[in-house]
Amino acid sequence: MNITVVLQQMVIIFILIGVGLLLYKKEMLSENTGRQISGLIVNVTNPALLICSAFREGPRVSLQELGMALGIYLVVYILLIIAGLLIPRILRVPNMYHYSYQMLTVFGNVGFIGIPLASAVLGAESLIFVSIYNLIFNILIYTFGITLLQKAEARQLAAGSSTAQRPGSGITTPLWKKLVNAGTVSAAATIIFYLGDFHVPALVSSTLNYMGQATTLLSMLVLGISLAQMKPKDIFSHPKLYGFTLLRQILVPIGCILILRPFIQNPLILNTMALMLAVPAANMPLMLSKQLQVETDTISQGIILTTILSLGTIPVVSLFL
Repeated sequence: MNITVVLQQMVIIFILIGVGLLLYKKEMLSENTGRQISGLIVNVTNPALLICSAFREGPRVSLQELGMALGIYLVVYILLIIAGLLIPRILRVPNMYHYSYQMLTVFGNVGFIGIPLASAVLGAESLIFVSIYNLIFNILIYTFGITLLQKAEARQLAAGSSTAQRPGSGITTPLWKKLVNAGTVSAAATIIFYLGDFHVPALVSSTLNYMGQATTLLSMLVLGISLAQMKPKDIFSHPKLYGFTLLRQILVPIGCILILRPFIQNPLILNTMALMLAVPAANMPLMLSKQLQVETDTISQGIILTTILSLGTIPVVSLFL
């Protein structure tokens, strides 16, 4: 992985985040606009970017390599779950906030940032592996992630926390409905189309391509809107989150690279894994936490801080490839 390319892409990402922040300050974008754009990204542009990669011409990876990627990425998530148990204990985080650090550890921003970053740094051929990673992410967040948050909700209700006063605030949608969403469907469709070596008219592929190209700009505008709504003190005044960023965004990715590299023959599988591990914390845990009415300050601060510091942490991780 070329460190210069990674640095260049991270600078571009932060310029675009700055554009989103500036537009919010100028009242050209609003919080409501940010929510609408988020829905557009999740349901339209990200799926288009993934699916379009399945129709790309050129050398294709084998079924065996896809199976290897699936196995490797499952191992990665097992290691992240273990890290999520250890990191809050290493940092001596109070027990009531363990779930926040676990969510921040396990669930990286493999959609909003991971998809456009992999496309820019590694090329469209990496997106088939990103699809596998995203498929696991979406399954895991609606099983392991929600279970974790529901336990936190129950503890906060029992403690009489003001953030969890309303009984029955939990997510009651059946599991199969939660799993059938734009993220899982588009990731699964990408893999199926790729394996089937489907060919579509240029009109279809070009339309998907134009839609997908909007992902990077729109994603960064949303992050800029989120950043603009937070005070610097709320972001930078939490020492444990700096320790978390060092452990999760640098040491954990480097450790996974060193542990798994001997078992990975395809460098694209390794590089994709490294990028997906190095991306900052995902927004999805925050959205689910708000739905369940558990404490969200730590998760929100962690997302913003790891996003800002990823300008440095992602290039550092790429040095080990």
